[in-house]
Amino acid sequence: MRINTHLRLAVTALVLASTNLNAQYEDRDSSAAPATSADAPPAAARIDINHASTDDLMKIPGMKRPWAQRIVRFRPYRTKQDLFDRGVVPDTVYERIKDFIIAHRVPQ
Repeated sequence: MRINTHLRLAVTALVLASTNLNAQYEDRDSSAAPATSADAPPAAARIDINHASTDDLMKIPGMKRPWAQRIVRFRPYRTKQDLFDRGVVPDTVYERIKDFIIAHRVPQ
């Protein structure tokens, strides 16, 4: 009986801890652009994340200034997927902007 009570408490503590850990990674930017790529520009008209200014990045639907500033701060990028892989933006933001950006390689 006593072991059963301790086990229940331990499981409850683990569930609560994992819930709190996941909350810190949620995207708190709730003004989302459409999730589809219906409005995505052709590749030639996409914004280059390696060369665009913060103001240029702000033209992307759903982009917020803090995300644009982070993109500029953590340059250069080999691919646009680097934004997500390197933790520059969370997955929800990346999914919103990926059809509007491109990463031209920086000449070496």
